Amino acid sequence: MEFDRLHPLRSWMFEKLGGSEAAFWISTLVSLVLTTVVFVILWRVLGMVGQRVGESVDRLVRHRVKELKIQRQRLFDQEDLTQAAGAAVRIITVLLKILLLLVFINTVLAYFEWTHDIALVIFSFVGQTLSQIARNFVAYLPNLAIVIIFIFIARFVLRVLRLIFEGIRRERIRLRGFYPEWARTSFNLTRVAVVALTVVVIFPYLPGSESPAFKGLSIFLGVLISLGSTSAIAHMVAGIVITYTRAFRLGDRVRIADTEGDIVERSAFVTRIRTPKNVEVAIPNAMVMNNHIVNYSAQARAGGVLLHTTVTIGYDIPWPRVHELLIEAASRTSKLETEPAPFVLQTALEDNYVAYELNAYTHVPSGKTRIYSDLHANIQDCFREANIEILSPAYRAMRDGNEITVPPDQAESSETS
Repeated sequence: MEFDRLHPLRSWMFEKLGGSEAAFWISTLVSLVLTTVVFVILWRVLGMVGQRVGESVDRLVRHRVKELKIQRQRLFDQEDLTQAAGAAVRIITVLLKILLLLVFINTVLAYFEWTHDIALVIFSFVGQTLSQIARNFVAYLPNLAIVIIFIFIARFVLRVLRLIFEGIRRERIRLRGFYPEWARTSFNLTRVAVVALTVVVIFPYLPGSESPAFKGLSIFLGVLISLGSTSAIAHMVAGIVITYTRAFRLGDRVRIADTEGDIVERSAFVTRIRTPKNVEVAIPNAMVMNNHIVNYSAQARAGGVLLHTTVTIGYDIPWPRVHELLIEAASRTSKLETEPAPFVLQTALEDNYVAYELNAYTHVPSGKTRIYSDLHANIQDCFREANIEILSPAYRAMRDGNEITVPPDQAESSETS
């Protein structure tokens, strides 16, 4: 009887026992018993090792890892990580046991002539599969090294660019013609370009990149993005244009179309404004580009925003006196500048009154709602103290003994004085 090289022990025992049929069955039986004993021992050892490794991993996770989270959002707590690590160890143990069982069954089948060929087929299939996996992995190692190198270079470049643009944003680095508010948008654009270039370079080295399925999926995703991102691209391009035209900064008081308020966020797609009534309005960047933008804060930083309000006074009041009272009201109003000095313009000569426009500068455009309120109150007080009627809105006053519209207490105090 012939024996293959898979069973050197049985071959040795068969030769020592004289090579008879009895020697064949005795050597086969002893080999089966020894194989079974070795299998049982390895099975139990593998189970014990898996249990010990699981306990060690459990202790390591409990002592070294508390939780896994992104910023303030917790993804996995300690118990979840412990269960995941334990499950991974158990899966690996089960796979090794399956492989051990497969080796045991294949070895037993190879002991008998009528199952010998089946054992060889199984052994050849498993061996070829594992060998093919190993060869493919080794063959892919150069491509894997290239992918890792390019990813490392891209991460290094992005880190350097982040530091440079952060220095520009904080004005630690100054470049002529490059403004600090451009830094964040410029870094985002540069990061997209670096990532896209890296993907283009490493794509041919990825496993399966040449397969028709992978190419079809890439084309399908490209078509979806092209069809569904038209408006998104428009908003993104508008956001870039707004940034580089320096239309406004974060915190600026602006008016966009009919919305006035402070800029609280400027993202790639929308601009958010908080109105004086504490209402947050999100305006798409494309809509921002299609409307006029009034930036009060930009003028305030340059020389001050000119606030103006109009009152109408009758012809019987000398205009120098009206100018004096309006400028007095402006001087009483906080957050209005005394330099440049407030001034008054006579904007219209109507049938029943003269329109006077008071102009005054402020460097606090975000508070102009309160400034206007205080200014109007001071204008009322100044004209009441002077016993002068404000003819706004216009009306006809009958001078036949009717009482004037000045409050009685103000009128009495004026007559007493």
